[in-house]
Amino acid sequence: MSAELIIGGSSVRRGERQIIELPLPPLTTYTSLHMPVHVIRGRKNGPRLLVCAALHGDEINGVEIIRRLVTHPALAKMRGDLVAIPIVNVYGFIHQIRYLPDRRDLNRSFPGSETGSMAARLAALFLNEVVSKCTHGIDLHTAAIHRDNLPQVRACLNDPATCQMANAFPVSVLLDAALRPGTIREAAGKLGIPWIVYEAGEALRFDEVSIRAGVRGIVQVMREIGMLSKRKINKPYVPQVASRSYWVRAPRSGIYRSILPMGAHVSRGDLLGLINDPYGGTDEKIHAPSSGIIIGRTNLPLVYEGDALCHIAQFRHASDVASVVEAFQSEFEVVFDDSTMDDFDAPIM
Repeated sequence: MSAELIIGGSSVRRGERQIIELPLPPLTTYTSLHMPVHVIRGRKNGPRLLVCAALHGDEINGVEIIRRLVTHPALAKMRGDLVAIPIVNVYGFIHQIRYLPDRRDLNRSFPGSETGSMAARLAALFLNEVVSKCTHGIDLHTAAIHRDNLPQVRACLNDPATCQMANAFPVSVLLDAALRPGTIREAAGKLGIPWIVYEAGEALRFDEVSIRAGVRGIVQVMREIGMLSKRKINKPYVPQVASRSYWVRAPRSGIYRSILPMGAHVSRGDLLGLINDPYGGTDEKIHAPSSGIIIGRTNLPLVYEGDALCHIAQFRHASDVASVVEAFQSEFEVVFDDSTMDDFDAPIM
């Protein structure tokens, strides 16, 4: 990495720390808007890691993860550079919605175009001004509105550098996920940048387990790629790789009642939930088509025919994964009382 890093026309030298206000198109009221970019540079050369959140404006867990990350005491001895963007889609964040004002999905708009739609222009700006100048990337997401995700990492595990990052992140489940057209992960892959996605929690909600695991995961990745000194840690579990995953969808409209919790192990034929009408009609039972682990589900009881109800990941030995999920939950779970309120900003080493 060079001695000078320039983002949005602002220069940051080694050993310096800045918040760069990357200019964005103004609001229709002509109010100016910026994307805040934290740039923290170590005194010694090393990798340049980008951590970004809220590409979807309502996915706010990552915003809190980055808030805690940039104050982490370990960064004082960091090698290389950390570029952290808590809110990429500022427009969606302001309005608490997933999309941009042009109703497009930013994470389906890469690599973008400087003369295209608003989404395309923002994608091009982000890719050219920030992503292309980094050596590694971590993208923080949650499930969509009214859905929940078990903390998980999605990545192309056939790439050795990407696989190294994914396995360093302390989650119970890894999804070997193919690149999707238009995503930042695909665009970064074409630039040769190892990239992983951390999915955890629900849109517009903070989840403390997901946040604590996210901070720990990023720090562990930084240790793994040489930005921070490695520490010998006795892992209570090893992340399990899913061979595939699928959504169970509603066969009819109605009121859905989920039976099993997130992270539960299911066998083929197990009851996942029931759908009935609002007037006390006959229940329709929803069964698992195959064995696996519940890694996502809807939190909204009101469903239409075809709606996604339950996301199930398949493993060679799904019953073994259930104990790994339990160990993960136990490690990051917080009991809320007066004695733990000060722990929210405590560093997760």
